[in-house]
Amino acid sequence: MDAVAAAAGIPIPAREESWGDALRAPFAALAAGDVSALETVWEIASRRLYGLALWRTGCAEDARDVVQEVFVRLASRRHELGAVASPHVWLLAVAHHAAVDVARRRSRRRTGPLEDAAHVAAPAGEPERAVEASRLSLLLARLPAAQREAVSLRHVAGCSLREVAAITGVPLFTAASRCRLGLARLRRMMEGSR
Repeated sequence: MDAVAAAAGIPIPAREESWGDALRAPFAALAAGDVSALETVWEIASRRLYGLALWRTGCAEDARDVVQEVFVRLASRRHELGAVASPHVWLLAVAHHAAVDVARRRSRRRTGPLEDAAHVAAPAGEPERAVEASRLSLLLARLPAAQREAVSLRHVAGCSLREVAAITGVPLFTAASRCRLGLARLRRMMEGSR
């Protein structure tokens, strides 16, 4: 899948441990009452949170609202942050749940189905990769929802399997199975569409 992501122009994310490690100090500072640490969290996490929210809601405006909601919750729950073992998983889970809530609220007014939203986008300034990203998005949309969610979180958002399990609220084995089955189905569809 990493080769597919690279061909579609999706940057392969750095290991999540480094992202999680980078968030530990700002989370500790927030827990100690230093509100200025929110800016550091924003610099480290906002793009990933926005990407997850955009993927989940299918709407840029809703994705911005989700990121704002995550930071409102972050600021309002400062006293709880000292007990958070994995800051990046906490942020991704809050963003995921907020995005699901927004998608549910907006689903009655949505003009097109969420499945039509792009799951993979080519990097700006690289139009030659847009075709492959569009093709990959269409194929991802054809996966069953649970498999699409696991594959997207794992290979588009760059989450570990443990993080996928924590974000989606399923056991690790279930998250791994969904990812494995989704990738196998995605590979078959890619081979059939050439």
